[in-house]
Amino acid sequence: MSAVAASFPAPRLRRLARRPARPGGRDTDGPREERCDLCPEPLPADHRHLLDLHAGAVSCACRACSLLFDRREAGGAHYRLLPRRRVRLGGNAIDDALWASLGVPVGLAFLVRSGRSGEVTACCPGPLGLLRSPVDPDRRREAEEAVPALAALADDVEALLVDRSRDAREHWIVPLDDCHRLAAVVRTHWKGPGGGSGVRRRIEDFFRTPAGGAPADGPPPGGLPHRTVPHRFPTRNPKEAP
Repeated sequence: MSAVAASFPAPRLRRLARRPARPGGRDTDGPREERCDLCPEPLPADHRHLLDLHAGAVSCACRACSLLFDRREAGGAHYRLLPRRRVRLGGNAIDDALWASLGVPVGLAFLVRSGRSGEVTACCPGPLGLLRSPVDPDRRREAEEAVPALAALADDVEALLVDRSRDAREHWIVPLDDCHRLAAVVRTHWKGPGGGSGVRRRIEDFFRTPAGGAPADGPPPGGLPHRTVPHRFPTRNPKEAP
């Protein structure tokens, strides 16, 4: 696998992971008005995110800008609105042999398909950012035949998020911003050569966070065992330094 540059593709999400929360959910610097990254409009607490396809960066969007980019054609080749669908696949959806065939050398990773090339890339969060590796096309097709949910991933904006480290067996279809947020958590809290127990607890907490029930944006693919849940992002501070 090849390491990406140290610059992180979603700096706002990295700052979210780094900033401690005050008891009761209040910002440590006090409440500040949040603004859309595309216009001066204030952001609601449940605002959406846009993916810049050129830079690979995630931006916060107000309701008007979210509606503007709600259709794929609206953003052209530049912006895509990130979905809200989150589907937990059954624990046996991906077995050890299938995971090994994809050539991903670690247990925590997410897989994304490029809308331009059709290539699937495995991205592994680590202390220096993301390690990326293309998945062999033949192995990818075999995996999609075995797990139809993989074939139904939305290009660029959805990912298969997997945690198979230690005894974990978490397999989720999630929006790409969830993956960037988890990568920010790993990079921020990694200690020593193995990451340390602290980062492991943070990863477990991340997968524990989706709880309760809410309708997904679309029907679950493949008829696999699943549950759909909301994932709420903390409030960001727009004046906080990177």
